Amino acid sequence: MDAQGLMSISIIFATFALYIGISIYCRAKVTSDFYVASRGVPPFWNGMAIGGDWMSAASFIGMAGTVMILGYDGLAYIMGWTGGYLFLTFLLAPQLRKYGRYTVPEFIGDRFGTNTGRLIAAIATIIISFVYIIGQLSGSGVVIGRILQINTMYGTMIGVVIIAIYATLGGMKGITWTQVAQYIILIIAYLIPVLFMSLQITGNPLPWLSYHNIVSQLGDIDKQLGFTEYFAPFASSNKAQFLGLMFCLMVGTAALPHVIVRFYTVATMKAARWSGAWALLFIGLLYLSAPAYAAFSRFILMTKVAGSPIDQLPAWTTSWVDTGRLKVADLNGDGILDWKEIVISNDIVVMATPEIANLGMFVIGLVAAGAMAAALSTAGGLLITISSSFAHDIYYRLMRPDASDAKRLKAGRLAIVLSTVVAGIVALDPPGVITQIVAWAFSLAAGTFFPVLLLGVWWKRANAQGAIAGMLSGLLVTITYIILAKNGITIFGLLDTAAGVFGVPVNLIVMYTVSKLTAAPPQHLQDECIDLRYPEQMTYKDGEVWLDDASTR
Repeated sequence: MDAQGLMSISIIFATFALYIGISIYCRAKVTSDFYVASRGVPPFWNGMAIGGDWMSAASFIGMAGTVMILGYDGLAYIMGWTGGYLFLTFLLAPQLRKYGRYTVPEFIGDRFGTNTGRLIAAIATIIISFVYIIGQLSGSGVVIGRILQINTMYGTMIGVVIIAIYATLGGMKGITWTQVAQYIILIIAYLIPVLFMSLQITGNPLPWLSYHNIVSQLGDIDKQLGFTEYFAPFASSNKAQFLGLMFCLMVGTAALPHVIVRFYTVATMKAARWSGAWALLFIGLLYLSAPAYAAFSRFILMTKVAGSPIDQLPAWTTSWVDTGRLKVADLNGDGILDWKEIVISNDIVVMATPEIANLGMFVIGLVAAGAMAAALSTAGGLLITISSSFAHDIYYRLMRPDASDAKRLKAGRLAIVLSTVVAGIVALDPPGVITQIVAWAFSLAAGTFFPVLLLGVWWKRANAQGAIAGMLSGLLVTITYIILAKNGITIFGLLDTAAGVFGVPVNLIVMYTVSKLTAAPPQHLQDECIDLRYPEQMTYKDGEVWLDDASTR
């Protein structure tokens, strides 16, 4: 292994030791620790943990690459994911926190008074989280594969072992504080390269103020090569796909169980709102930087690599070709590597850019550690969500309501190990690139949960029959369209990543119609629904809002 690899390995293993140390120190001792960190996380730190949970491999590794390759069309991911947090922060998170449950399936089961709905929601949560975690494990394989100069498949296997160890130890309490550490590491790792690239290329160390000049130059280069301009909208997809994908990412964000559960770890509705506000700030640091990262990377590739003799390519190209994520070939036989002869995976752009820009071994190692932090932080949250759906919603609430804390913790940890192993096996040969796989999870969450959560909070007439019918129809329609679109059968040109466009309205219409055609829910459930809309010091009684001092308003 070369010095660069040793540097990267050293930094990554140092961060692994930190994560495992935090998990051991904050080891979950009771179920409230394991599922919701005993609801004692301050909003600032919870917002940072949300940022760590949210900054998945798709965000850190895949998003800048998607924007680099697709140009304007790749911005759907940034706008969709950011906009979704506004939906979640204002429409759902505070209200769900006030209801005081551990999981999304538990909210659905208790809000609508249905164990059938609880079971369906738990199974859907496991499916959604399982799909999502495949992308994270695949991302960890990209990082480890490059560092150890081995095939991505073997890197994925190593990532599976690391994730299973620290997620099993700490539960939500440990994962919360490891996610705080992971966010700090990943945001530093993401910003340092783009700051250096900005200084190197434009002379301005602030990429947010300088990269527009590079975008203009990219447009000129594209014209010279006869390509569609980098910033031209809807060049790689149609307008319907762009808007459909953005819609799915927005409502999917507001309905992802592993994101919602992070708002259960604070003490009050107010703290939940502030958590959302802090999270938007921390997430924005990366999302505002991704377009600059993409533009600088594309500029360097087009001006420093493309046009080079095929036998004089930089050394880094050989290392990435070995991972299977980069292909270079002199297709026209002229001895020169043209831009169209470079086939680069979306998933390696961020990882490769420090090498492309010759930023030094430490920066390369730091980016590798940041990428692993991103994959691990989200994977940890997803594993806790899968674990709680099985151990709490299915095992405890449905099968063994008399189970002790010790047995519930054992069931939760077993669920983490099994789900990590199974997801890791699937991730050895992932069914798509990281951003595509993650987009499926968002569409599934949108089609299954968003209408049910929205109406469950804001419409007291919504009942169990409507919720069950809505979830089943939305999930079925979304899965069906993903399969059809993957096989080339589309409607209005919408791809598999926008399948939620069909699942959400079907769920909403079915839930509303069935709820109206069946009996209204019991009065106490309707009162609980109305009570969710008011701050903690107020309660809803007999048609009036009561304050704690028993006066009315």
